Order: sequence, then C-alpha cells, then structure tokens
Amino acid sequence: MLVLFKMRSHLLDEVEFILRSSLNENRICQGYGLWFNEEDLCLYLVFQRMDCGLLDVSGCDLSSFGVIGMELCETISRLGDAGLVIGCSSLSCFGVDDFGHVFVDLYEVLMVGMRVQKMITEAVLFARNNDGKRLDMETIDAFPSPEVIIEFLKKEGAELEFDKSICEVGYNSDVWSLACVLLSFLVGKSFVEETHDFVCSYILTLINGNVCDCEGLYVDWSGKVSVLLDTSLGSDHVLMELLHKCLSLDPVARPHVNDLWKCVRSLIIKPKFDVIGSKEHKTINRSTCHCVLLGDLLWSPKKTNKVDDKNDVTDIKEKTLVVEGDVIEGLRKNSLTCTELKGHLDCISGLVIGGDFLFSSSFDKTIKVWSLQGFNHVHTFKGHEHKVMAVLFVDSESPVCISADNGGDIFIWGTKLPFEEKPIKRLNEEKDWRYSGIHALAVSQSGSGYFYTGSGDKTIKAWSMHDYSLSSTMSGHKSVVSALAVCSEVLYSGSWDGTIRLWCLSDHSPLAVLGEEAPTGGSVLSLAAHTSTIVAGHENGCIKIWNNDVPLSPISAHPSSIFSIYMEGQWLFSGGWNKTVVVQKVSGDESRVDVSEIGTISGDSVVTALLYWKGRLFVGQADRIIKAYSFGG
Repeated sequence: MLVLFKMRSHLLDEVEFILRSSLNENRICQGYGLWFNEEDLCLYLVFQRMDCGLLDVSGCDLSSFGVIGMELCETISRLGDAGLVIGCSSLSCFGVDDFGHVFVDLYEVLMVGMRVQKMITEAVLFARNNDGKRLDMETIDAFPSPEVIIEFLKKEGAELEFDKSICEVGYNSDVWSLACVLLSFLVGKSFVEETHDFVCSYILTLINGNVCDCEGLYVDWSGKVSVLLDTSLGSDHVLMELLHKCLSLDPVARPHVNDLWKCVRSLIIKPKFDVIGSKEHKTINRSTCHCVLLGDLLWSPKKTNKVDDKNDVTDIKEKTLVVEGDVIEGLRKNSLTCTELKGHLDCISGLVIGGDFLFSSSFDKTIKVWSLQGFNHVHTFKGHEHKVMAVLFVDSESPVCISADNGGDIFIWGTKLPFEEKPIKRLNEEKDWRYSGIHALAVSQSGSGYFYTGSGDKTIKAWSMHDYSLSSTMSGHKSVVSALAVCSEVLYSGSWDGTIRLWCLSDHSPLAVLGEEAPTGGSVLSLAAHTSTIVAGHENGCIKIWNNDVPLSPISAHPSSIFSIYMEGQWLFSGGWNKTVVVQKVSGDESRVDVSEIGTISGDSVVTALLYWKGRLFVGQADRIIKAYSFGG
C-alpha cells in the first residue's frame, strides 16, 4: 500500500481511469489491478491476455477484410466512447475473444508505446551526437500518427513549430493508426515497409529542424500508398478515397471512425439493405479524451535522455522524501510553485505531518490523509459529529493521529497501513450549556506520556497516552484556551483572555504568566515555540515574541486576526484574515533576538493553518483548499 501512497496523484488518477475503462468497456482487455514485485521493486499493471490476436490472422479476401475491418472500427469507436486514445497501434495491439470480437490489448499498446519512445529517444541522441545511424522501425512494427510523433519529440526536448490543429492529439489520431492497420491487411508487406520508411524519415527530418521538408516526405509517401491501393482495389473504389482521407496529415481533415465503419460495412452489406449502417453516430466531446501513450505511465515528470538506464529502479523501502529546493529560496527568487490539495468540504482547521503522510482536519467533520510523495488523497477518517478544530500526530511505537472537535469529542486513530475505518478510542470532555468544545491540541514528543487539550471551559486537560484516561486539569485562564504549544519540557497555553500561561510537563504545575502586564493585543489565536522563544499571534494582527520569558517589541505583521503561526528553526510563518502568509527570519541569541521580513505569499482565502516541512510550506485555507508551496527552480 505504501507504494501506492508514494505515487504521484496524476499517475494514480491515470491508472484508476484506465482500469475503470477496462472494466466498463468490453472491447478493452480487462485490467485486473496492480501487483508489486518485491524482488525487483516494481509495480505492475496486470491485464487479461487472450490466446488469439490479429497477428494470427493472415491471407484474407475482401469479404473477410470487411468483417475484420468492421470489428476494428467498432473497437476504436468504443475506445473513444470510454475517453481513451491510443494514437499509435499495430496488429499486436488487437486481440480476438472467444466470440470472434476484436478488442484492444492495453498491455501491448503500452509495450508498443515504450518501443516507439525508446526509438525516438535514440533518434534525438543520434542527432545531438551527429551520429548517422539509421532508425530501426521494422522491429517496432507500429503505426504512430504524425501528431503523436510530434508530441513524443516535444517531450524529448525538441523545439518544433506547427499549426496547433496539426499537433492536436485526439480521437482522429486513432483514425490514422486504424487506417494503417487496415491497409496492412489489405495491401500487405509492401505498405508496411513504405510506411516504416516514411515514419523514420519523418522523425529524423523533424529532429533536424527541416519542418518544411516533412510535407514533401508526406506527399511522396502518400503517392506510393495510392499506387498500392490502386493495385489492390482499383482507382474508382469508394474505400480508396476514404482511406486516403484517414491518412491526412491534418487530424481535423480525417473522417470520423463511424464513416470508415460504414464504408467497410458496404463491402459485406449493400447500403440500400443496411438499416443499422444508416444510423447517425453520436459526436464525442474532444475535451474528454486521454492519450494512453502521452500520460505519466510512459513519461515521468523529469525524464532524461538515457536509454535502458538500470539506475532508474529505486529501492522504495529505503527511499526518503527529498525536496529539491526550499520555499524560502523560492520566495527570495520570486520562484514558487504551488500544488492544490482539494477534497475537504469546509474550512481547514489543522495540518500535521506523520510518517509519510499529511493529516488535515476540517470543519467538514473529517480528517483527510494525503501522500507526501504525490499529494494524492489516501484516506478519510470519519466519525466526528461536530467541526474538527485540531489534529496532531503522536510518533510512538504505535503511532496515532488524534483529532478533537467543538463538541468535546476526541478520536484516536491508528495510522498503521492499511488505515482502519473506526477509531482506536473515542473520548469525551464533560460540558455544560456554556461549553464551546475543544479548540487546541498538543503533545510532548519527548515521552512524557500525555497529550493536551485546550478547551472552551477555560482549562487545559492532560490525557494519558497509555490508557487515554484524563490525568489532570489545569486552570487559570479567564476565557477560552485557543492555542497550545510544547517546547523544552514546558507547555504553553494561549487564551482569548490575551495571556499565555506556562505549565510544567512533569507535574502540570503552573510556572508563569506572559502578557498579563500589558494585554494590548487582544485574544491570543495562535502559538509557536522554539527553544527559548515563544511567539503568539493576536486578533488585532500583532505578533508578540518572548525570549527567555522576556517580551520583545510587538510586530505589526498583519492588519487583522492571525489565525495560524508556525516556527521552524529561524523561520517564522504567520497567516490570517488578510489572506496573506508573512515569512520572517528570527535571529540572535539568548540575550537578543532580531526579526526581519523575508517576503509574503498572497492568497485568495483566509489562512487558517500553516505547516513548514522539509522546505515545503503547507497553507490551509477557509475555502477548503490546502496549498503546498515549494521552490520553483
């Protein structure tokens, strides 16, 4: 399961789409699922295989060709109905089931795509090294459409300039490949050889930048195909003209696959007797198609021009998550990339990292789990009946996720794979009509054995991590306890009363009160602590900092309420009502602390949660979206 969680979200979505399509459409070979081989550490897509393929069919007359041609047209049409496009096929890409119907073998499609990809990669390397080697299209035995070739070359870094319509890969890309497969049946080896020569010359001409010469190559090849068709069908045969249109260099000029089906069908049934063939075929929305050979299954985001590089196989068990650039560097260079994590239905209330996952809590009464590798959604913890106000992760021998809501319920969730649907334990704080639930959570990672809740009844409660019983209640605040932080064996609690109280972790006794002498900032809404420094975000936009319990001059970082504040080392992040994240650097020593602004990140919604982890900045917003910022390079 961990392998799936580390997959990029786009790749996971693509695999899911292909598998669903194979289950819903009987003209696509059935996908059975995924299999992870622990020996070579590779993840495999498993597909159904049939014993009989079109490669086994040979020597057919015109009537037999009509039957096979109709089956091929129907298969490509059904593939399009499922929203899939191949764009490059061969006889090996099609099989025949027990009832004689033709289907698409997606395994062979991917294998053909990999062979074409490898050939184009080698062609690019040959061109860069001024190597005059000839491309071997014969061993690949495939018919890629011109627009698919162009897209493959672009993915290899080739700079090509074409009219947009000519480069657009869509449903008509399969019309080209389908026509080539039909002609290989109809004409035979001579057409295959001419087409392979054309494709090789077309690729090399494109790489060398001679785009204008490509049209001349096409005209020359098209003329040779006409001669071959004339020999096989005769110049006045209706199928000859239509097959020529299918091989148009411009995808828009190619006929619909249903038109080709009708023409092939006329070889068997005369049009005046054909009731079915006279029906109109529905038009498919081009925006819904997905080309299998242009997705992440064949093309990684940072693909290199190495061929058969054995180092591409990575040991997943020992792989660590690495961020290539820090968001601080990206902010300084004005080069940030942003990934949006969508799935919650209400305001984000908390973010925490645990293991290889990001946990997010929300007012939608759920906690969602996200993979840190691909940012794809992994799981949703459900059970809360009220708004979830806070979430934390306890890294212990049996790691758990703890969430709390404004109804006073506390849920303990197991985080071992596979995730369980039900919580390990459910706790509840006593409450009366004045009670406003739990507002904050904190835990000491040093092994004190407690986690803490800050509540609307003005208290902080300590709960045992061993049996989840209530161990102690700390009183002293005059209003809601809105924020908690643990650092250096001290528990800090912030309250709407404008003060911060310090508590001893060992016996939960009070140590000190900060902010009581000058409560000018209003309610404390957020807290962060690091070594001897404590930082508080207030409802008036003021940030107050204490170093060794000594107050520094307040910072007016925001014009209004600061709902979240996060500190990691020397970096201080704050965000709130003004929809902006302010990044500041805290420097100095025990006797002196200086704060300087690095930059700001403007958003489109109120900032409600912040988390900085390994160079990435996660921002939870009131509009239900989590944004992950990193250095754009």
